[in-house]
Amino acid sequence: MYQYNDNDQTLINERVTQFRGQTERYLKGEIGEDEFRALRLMNGIYIQTHAPMLRIAGPYGLLSSPQLRKLASIARDYDKGYAHITTRQNIQFNWPKLEQIPDILEELASVQMHAIQTSGNCLRNTTADHLAGVCTDELEDPRPYCEIIRQWTILHPEFAYLPRKFKIAVSSSKQDRAATQLHDIGVHLVKNDAGEIGFRILVGGGLGRTPIIGTEIRPFLEKKHILSYLEAILRVYNLNGRRDNKYRARIKILVREEGIDKIRDLVEAEWLRIKDGMEVPAETFENMIAQFAAPTYDESAANDTSFAEKLADDVAFSKWVKHNTAEHRVAGYKAVFVSLKAPDCPPGDITDSQLDAVADLADEYSFGEVRSTHRQNLVLADIQEAKLYELWQKLDALKLATPNIGTVTDIICCPGLDFCSLANAGSIDVTREINNTLDDMDYIHDLGDIKVNFSGCMNGCAHQSVGHIGILGVDKKGVEWYQLTLGGSSENEAAIGQRLGRAIAKNEVPKAITDILEVYVAQRDSEEETFLATVNRVGISPFKEKVYANH
Repeated sequence: MYQYNDNDQTLINERVTQFRGQTERYLKGEIGEDEFRALRLMNGIYIQTHAPMLRIAGPYGLLSSPQLRKLASIARDYDKGYAHITTRQNIQFNWPKLEQIPDILEELASVQMHAIQTSGNCLRNTTADHLAGVCTDELEDPRPYCEIIRQWTILHPEFAYLPRKFKIAVSSSKQDRAATQLHDIGVHLVKNDAGEIGFRILVGGGLGRTPIIGTEIRPFLEKKHILSYLEAILRVYNLNGRRDNKYRARIKILVREEGIDKIRDLVEAEWLRIKDGMEVPAETFENMIAQFAAPTYDESAANDTSFAEKLADDVAFSKWVKHNTAEHRVAGYKAVFVSLKAPDCPPGDITDSQLDAVADLADEYSFGEVRSTHRQNLVLADIQEAKLYELWQKLDALKLATPNIGTVTDIICCPGLDFCSLANAGSIDVTREINNTLDDMDYIHDLGDIKVNFSGCMNGCAHQSVGHIGILGVDKKGVEWYQLTLGGSSENEAAIGQRLGRAIAKNEVPKAITDILEVYVAQRDSEEETFLATVNRVGISPFKEKVYANH
């Protein structure tokens, strides 16, 4: 895990001091509302319905146990006893007092954390595959490259006020778990015909009001040119992106309106002009890769037989292993998903006591590290199979072992009207009703891989456009209604979901979901055919007929 050097620590310490002074002057009336808005956004602070919201950066989703404990203490001392994990691997607090936020930022700085550039029209948190470094299908660990990109983005003077927010994702795996096709820039490690590993660069992806899948701008880029090429893309966007309409300001709109060929020509011309002066030295890569050295695994772990015995003896444990663990590149180990989707809890929320407990479990079982995921869960990445049973029992006691990862109840859900001032409709309460309806875990497991994404407004923070089932809250004359989409995906074959039909009333949403699932079970050609494959094969008509049959 990357450790701050003196320059890093000095930067965030000085940033805390700077923002403390700005906040004090604002509260005294010496700084106006509009001026302070820009300052607070650059420090991760939104003003929501009931209180400020503080968004903390979780670079590529990696957290240490001391950082988790610090988040737990902040939840207790400054918030209402919980934190929220976001789809960009960040952490949010929904109830801090504005005058106390500088104190929170100072505490975060003590464990190498900050909230810089987690909001505003700037370069946001760089995200990555939550199984990076341990999965079996990657070329290289992408996190060293994420960290190099992160350091380049932080307080970049040229890109502090872009036309709109800008997001970068990096992946190195055959299965795209970082949604690289749906980011402003997607960076994917690839191998060329000569056997060299470099980067495939995508541009112009994004969700929100106008969901668009990114387009390849360069099929192969040498590693040493990664920062100069990103800089060239950002310069073209900064100069040509629209600033007159925030709904048309993202780079995805620029690419769509100008065409990828014109954008590529502009980027390549700028890149040729600057690339020789911005090469990343091989030594920089080597030093950064060393920061992410693999832990010392137990070579005898593969010889364990107790794991197989527990699988055979305990059905509940076996189901949890099937759904909440992933294969590990080291024999005798698995990656474990910590489910933040218990049926009676808001998706993605984790209490202070749970944070402390997960930190303890990370120290005991997983080399003191935890990852956050794009689907608002956590991962303990390095668990010996021999210790899975006792870990499962401890997670179960904490309500963190619901065996539903990748299932229909592993719902991505935004805060909706409960917190967000932009929301048109509630989401947390409807998600709870869906979970209450889907209370048969055997049935849920039989349905297999189904990704439900639920947003309370067109901003699409929960990525409903690319859910296998997408739910979007809309306002009709002050009444909450919901639009449904089917067939979206954020993975290799990325796709935007098709709208099922007219919006439905709030109390009809759970029944509509069960109708959709019933059609899937009836239409699939075998138990092995996934929901997404069935939708792609039969189209949305059978689902539409069922949902709207009585309306």
